[in-house]
Amino acid sequence: MSIALALLLSVAAMTGIVALRYLAVSGVFAWLTNRRIPSLYSGRAMQVRREILWSLTSAVIYAAPAGVLAWGWQARGWTLIYSDASDYPPWWLPLSVLVYLLAHDTWFYWTHRLMHRPAIYKKMHAVHHASRSPTAWAAMSFHPWESITGAVLIPALVLLIPIHWAALLTVLTIMTIMGVTNHMGWEIFPRWLVDGRLGEWLITASHHQRHHEKYLCNFGLYFRFWDRLCGTDRGIGGFSGAASPALRQS
Repeated sequence: MSIALALLLSVAAMTGIVALRYLAVSGVFAWLTNRRIPSLYSGRAMQVRREILWSLTSAVIYAAPAGVLAWGWQARGWTLIYSDASDYPPWWLPLSVLVYLLAHDTWFYWTHRLMHRPAIYKKMHAVHHASRSPTAWAAMSFHPWESITGAVLIPALVLLIPIHWAALLTVLTIMTIMGVTNHMGWEIFPRWLVDGRLGEWLITASHHQRHHEKYLCNFGLYFRFWDRLCGTDRGIGGFSGAASPALRQS
């Protein structure tokens, strides 16, 4: 098999994986939302279709570099992904997950904040904010230019920072679940967490919903420390309309 064909097949397979992962996770949380708050997404069929179409486009873009590096990892040893846990000290396994999340959060905060500059916002980020009240389908609803900024970070990290494949899978799982739950339009996490000391540093839907409402605040992805350090943290908020009962019940 030629290298070009092998790369093409790897990218195609990764596209399927990313697309199915998005459809499965967003579908589960959309179903849960419909069970918890049946009216929340009522009348938003066109918005949901738009979010799904943009997200599936993003899946192709996210899959391209991931597919190339997946092939390079297996065929050429390009990456620093390792399979034998004994290759590094045992403490590195959980620490590598935290390092990747911190790096991703930092990249996301600064690129996200940059995309809110007026000239860039119209070209890159307005697609995502077309969902001012997002749904569980909105996590990957990006313009292609924005998708590119999100697609390059994890592939770059696996070239620079060693990580066990299981730890990498953990990072990708956290990334997917947090991306979806932060956009559901209601708070799935319990109030003791959101309102407690942990909630002062972790981002959930209560924090990110305020970003969709106010725009120029709450730019982080997983953690609030960049927002706090840079004075862009506007705290957490409630949810208007049908989402309010769910927030109170959590």
